[in-house]
Amino acid sequence: MVRFLIHTLIFLGSAALGLWITSLILSDNMSLPFTALIVATLVYTVAQWILSPLIFKMATKYANAILGGVGLVSTFVALLIATLVVSDFTISGVGTWIAATVLVWLITALATWILPMFLLKEAADKKKD
Repeated sequence: MVRFLIHTLIFLGSAALGLWITSLILSDNMSLPFTALIVATLVYTVAQWILSPLIFKMATKYANAILGGVGLVSTFVALLIATLVVSDFTISGVGTWIAATVLVWLITALATWILPMFLLKEAADKKKD
């Protein structure tokens, strides 16, 4: 249970970082105020948890060639859902949608890989004491 909570917090943190940094980089065509960031992070995270396995399963069944792009597809769909649900979260323009999808996917993937090194190292150090 503790592991599940830690992984949930790491994924929420990485999603928030991905959305926030992407909104800063694409600020001309992407609007994500702080309050919308909180709600969009929750919506995006839940959508990713539901969509990733579903899209992966569909890709393995119908289109093996796109297996490598499952993360990008689920990121795009999760962003689309988040923009539909969160009124202050907007992304405009095809180029911005593509850039936002790639940036959020990349930042979230990196943060999901890097954050545990810091969070779990700190917990391990506390456990030693």
